[in-house]
Amino acid sequence: MNFNFSDEQEQLREMLQRFVRQDYSFDKRREILASSEGFSREIWKRLADLGVLAMTLPSAHGGLGGDAFDSLVIMDATSRGMLLEPYVSTVVIGAGLIAHAGSEAQRAEILPAVAAGERLLAFAHQESGVRFERQQVALRASVDADGWLLNGSKNLVLDGVSADQLLLSARIAGDARDAAGISLFVVDANSTGIRRRGISTHDGRRAAQIDFENVRVGADSVIGVPGQGLELIDLALDLGIAAVCAEAVGIMDALVKETSEYLKQRKQFGVAIGSFQVLQHRVVDMLMSSEQARSMSYLAAHSLTLAQPQRSRNLAAAKAVVGQAARLVGQSAVQLHGGIAVCDEVVVSHWFKRLTMININFGDAEHHLARFSDQLAATEA
Repeated sequence: MNFNFSDEQEQLREMLQRFVRQDYSFDKRREILASSEGFSREIWKRLADLGVLAMTLPSAHGGLGGDAFDSLVIMDATSRGMLLEPYVSTVVIGAGLIAHAGSEAQRAEILPAVAAGERLLAFAHQESGVRFERQQVALRASVDADGWLLNGSKNLVLDGVSADQLLLSARIAGDARDAAGISLFVVDANSTGIRRRGISTHDGRRAAQIDFENVRVGADSVIGVPGQGLELIDLALDLGIAAVCAEAVGIMDALVKETSEYLKQRKQFGVAIGSFQVLQHRVVDMLMSSEQARSMSYLAAHSLTLAQPQRSRNLAAAKAVVGQAARLVGQSAVQLHGGIAVCDEVVVSHWFKRLTMININFGDAEHHLARFSDQLAATEA
C-alpha cells in the first residue's frame, strides 16, 4: 500500500488545517456548541465554497470525484477543531449511500444539493434497546396505495434534528432480528407524522429521537432493492467507521503533542515533570498507540474498496484497534494533565470526550473485536 498522499491531498490538508486555526478556534467551537442548532450554517456554507462537501461526490452529480482517502484527509485535517457540522452524517454516510445505491433520480436531486451545502442528511437506523446489532430493525413499512406507510421509532439519530432528509431503515417483512426483509428509504424529515426530539450526546453534539406515525412515502423513495437493505446498512456503518477512525487519529495526535508540551512546562519539586522517566514512558505509550491507530485508519479507508466479507472484517479490526488506542491516549492525557484536563474551559477535556464518543459510534472496541473474531472464525470453518 502506498502511504504517500498526492500533492492535491497535501494541499487539501494544509488548507483545512489553516481553516481550523484561523476560523474554527476552540472558543469559536464552544460558541457554536452553545447555539440553538449546535452547528454553524455559515461554516457549513464555507465548507461548500471550499469544495470540501463536493470532494468525494461523483463528478457526474456536482462532485469532484474523490475517494475514501480524500475523506480521510478531511477528517484528519479538521479533527483538531472537532467540527460540529454534520459532515459524516450528510456527506460520508448520506451522500455516500445515495451515490452507491440511489436511483438516478435520487442522485440527481440529492447529490448536487449536498455539494452546494443546501441539503442536510441523517442516517436513521439505531433503535431503542438495540446495541450495535446491524440487522435488528423493528420500524415497519407497510404497503400503501401510493407507496409505503412508516410506523415506529429511531433513537440517537446523529444530526437528526437539523436534517432535511432521513435515510431510514425499515422492515417490510420478517421479524425484528431477521437479516432479510429490510429496506432503506429517503424520507422528508418534515413529513406529516414525524416527530423529532433533540438529544445532546456526551461530547455535546446533537442527536434525535424520531417517531414515525403513519408517515407516507412514495414508491420512488426506496434506496436499492426492496428487502435487501442490510448490505446497504453495512456499507453505511462501514463508511462511518472509516471516517471516525481518521478523526480519532487526528485527535490522538493532538493529545500527544499537547501532553508532551504540558509536561515540559508543568513543574514539581523544582523541575519539569517531563524529566521524570516514568512519565516519558507514558507519553511513548500514547505515541505508539496513536501510530498503530493511524495504520489501521489507512487500512479502513483502503478496505472500503474491497468486497464483502473482507471489507467488514477489516473495518471491524480497525474500529477495535482505534477504539482501544483512543481509550489509552485519552485517559493517559487526562491523567498526565491532572484535574485541569476535565475542566470545560480546557481543550483536552473536549478531545477526550470526543474520543470517548468515537469509540461508541458505530460500535465500540469490544463489539468490533468480537465481530472480527466471529468473521475470522467463519472464514476458517
